[in-house]
Amino acid sequence: MPVPIEIVKMQENADNKEYVKAQVQIQGSLLEFASSTLRDDEEIVMEAVKNNPEVLEFASDRLKENKQIVYESVSNVGWTYCYAKGKLLQDKELLLAGLKITGQILYYADANMRDDEEVVLEAVKNKPIIIKYASLRLRENKQIGLTAMQKDKNCYEFLGEKLKQDEEILNIKNA
Repeated sequence: MPVPIEIVKMQENADNKEYVKAQVQIQGSLLEFASSTLRDDEEIVMEAVKNNPEVLEFASDRLKENKQIVYESVSNVGWTYCYAKGKLLQDKELLLAGLKITGQILYYADANMRDDEEVVLEAVKNKPIIIKYASLRLRENKQIGLTAMQKDKNCYEFLGEKLKQDEEILNIKNA
């Protein structure tokens, strides 16, 4: 299968900043074929991410620590939180923005975020079964447990032992 012409041209012009910028504004996925230097250029990567939030994958590791760029991506598709690096893994605002779209990303959050009640509640609202990645302490939290159970009774197995004995929780489980 022949390589699409836009990829060939991008590869030929991988170091040409103006060319790359113009192309990623049209088709963000072409960032993959830009030079490593331009995949580390804030302006180029931001343009690509604005066009296609999923291309955060191809940004340099340094730019995966850039809050503006990562927020632009995560607040639009959520799952790209898995590419966040460094101190951004402790950034509650960024994580919450992604959790509003997909609760699944709690899986990628660090231990401190998995022990934050607001973060876990937002994740469980969006994807109840993700409670299994919450801290042990929050698996005993009644509000979080009820939220999960009201959406998916299969969450029962991931609740804390004390919470599993709660009358409201048992009523939902047995309904």
